Amino acid sequence: MTNALDRLRELHARGLVEKAYDQVPALLAQDTDQSGTGGLHGTGGSHGTGAAADPAKAGRLLARVDPDAVLAHHPHTPVVTVAVTGQSTVGHVIDPLTGELARHGMLLRPVVGEYGTYLRDLTDPRSPLRTPAPDLTLCLLDAETLFAQVPAVWRPEDVEAAGEEVLSRCAALADAVPGTLVLNTLPLPRSSSRQLVDHRSRARLGAVWREFNARLLRLTESAARLVVIDLEPLVGDGGPVTDPRLERYGKVRLGAGLLAAYAREVAHLARAVRGPVRKCLVLDLDHTLWDGVLGEDGPDGIAAAGTLRGEAFGAFQRCVRQLASQGVLLAVSSKNDEEPVLETLRTHPDMTLREQDFVRINANWQPKDGNLLDIARALDLGPDALVFADDSPAERARVRQGAPGVAVVPLDDEPALHVTRLLADGWFDTLRLTDEDRARTGEYHRQRERRALLHAGTSHEEFLRALEVALDLGPPRAHEYARLSQLSLRTNQFNLTGGGHLEPELVALAADPARLLLAARTADRFGANGLVAAVLGTFGAGTLRLDGMWLSCRVLGRDIERAVLAVLLAHARDLGLSAVTARYVPTARNHRVRDFYPSCGFTERAAPAGREDISVEFHHDLTRVPDVPGHVRVTATLGRRPADESR
Repeated sequence: MTNALDRLRELHARGLVEKAYDQVPALLAQDTDQSGTGGLHGTGGSHGTGAAADPAKAGRLLARVDPDAVLAHHPHTPVVTVAVTGQSTVGHVIDPLTGELARHGMLLRPVVGEYGTYLRDLTDPRSPLRTPAPDLTLCLLDAETLFAQVPAVWRPEDVEAAGEEVLSRCAALADAVPGTLVLNTLPLPRSSSRQLVDHRSRARLGAVWREFNARLLRLTESAARLVVIDLEPLVGDGGPVTDPRLERYGKVRLGAGLLAAYAREVAHLARAVRGPVRKCLVLDLDHTLWDGVLGEDGPDGIAAAGTLRGEAFGAFQRCVRQLASQGVLLAVSSKNDEEPVLETLRTHPDMTLREQDFVRINANWQPKDGNLLDIARALDLGPDALVFADDSPAERARVRQGAPGVAVVPLDDEPALHVTRLLADGWFDTLRLTDEDRARTGEYHRQRERRALLHAGTSHEEFLRALEVALDLGPPRAHEYARLSQLSLRTNQFNLTGGGHLEPELVALAADPARLLLAARTADRFGANGLVAAVLGTFGAGTLRLDGMWLSCRVLGRDIERAVLAVLLAHARDLGLSAVTARYVPTARNHRVRDFYPSCGFTERAAPAGREDISVEFHHDLTRVPDVPGHVRVTATLGRRPADESR
């Protein structure tokens, strides 16, 4: 059977990789599914099970493609610029990183520093690594980062002193490097610890080393732009840290297997920053959530506890619940009759997951691809926000074909591997959790109550009036920047300019007197919705330019965006401005809001030269501003224009 690598080689030989780049994620995913490794990957080392598509080999081939040619064919492909530097030879990470990003539909633009020059690379403003304003800056540290600082004959105390110096350096780098800096914990090589002949000194070195790594990880608590990838779990999964010959002769101190696992973690991070965000886990039931077939074995014949296999399914349910507690929505797509499924979830003694843990249960005999699309519609999500886990290859193939945006987790008849396979691709990784994340499941249950009200025989206008919407609009509060960043980065449908901003960027924008940054919080008769919208603008000579506007899909259809814009236009008029301008940048997902500004009284203007194909420009002369929709009650604190504040 032709595998993904063979297919990529064929495309490359025919000069078609750039044109077919949109097919690469499905190609690599299908290969992984066919290998039965469930998202684990071969690495050329011992990480993973070694049989699936090798992202490093695929990446080696894909690294030859012309990014501009890919973008010419697929202009909406997310491009991730990654600067790479470190203590030793680090270029080997490019191939697996290219492959991992391609698996997730992203395109890598790498910038690689020279050997051992990470301090210069990261601190010199003229450094080639800082020029392209990278999305991520990887600084690969290894044991030599500490051992290069100790005398030729050393003791654990010398390593401890070196650790203090390196920690201070890392803290300074976290402040100095623009954008997101990615460091890593340092694996302790056996070849170093065994140079100490007594067990007491070895124990001392082990403690000193782990204290260094712990303090390095804790730097992320105070440095908002710093991410530290913990290599210990990656080494624990497979090891070894490196090949002694490559280390000695090639200065490659992190081996191919570990770099491949590291690249996978970085790709998950890049996806959280630039790529599509997954929000909902859709689960099959029979042989996925429990052992047995409910329709054939009945409730007494299925198990998620009490037997060896049952305990494995129980562990999987506990893992799923742990994800749900952090904001991952849960849904069911199962070929079963609905009533027995609901009864099992309500009363079966083995179940950790209960009916109320799911925001949608589709138990029926319809094709699963259609059910996945129905779940996405019901939750106001795109298919690319869903992750689907099923033990049936046929059902997975059906979903891949009929709902191509859905990420698929291939499970099989070995439940002991379900947890590993579910977590292998870090589908729900995020930079930081917010209160809104933790409350998401409850909010979707309230959303169901709102829909029940909508379908209670009233018109949409009557529904909106009955909803009792309250809008609070004003500058972001200190604790809201993480949620604000998440909203701007995760919102795809109502995102008028595409893209978003990291938390430190938003803090800086809010502090700039020439900028306007507003957060919108809403509530209704069913409870608070939290922070659901944001607007970013820039004051000019008598004008306000809207640079971005974001609205959570959870509150679409309630005219909140119209209320926000009406308040903002009235505010601009009261400030004595002559106009508000705005722009719309089309993306793959925001076509629904193409006419938002015209529907609020804006007129279209010619785009600046060179941007005709990129954006649509709008203008509002403030002669007649729209009214706030009558069903929305507004509380606004918008402040004054910068010129007024300087008087």
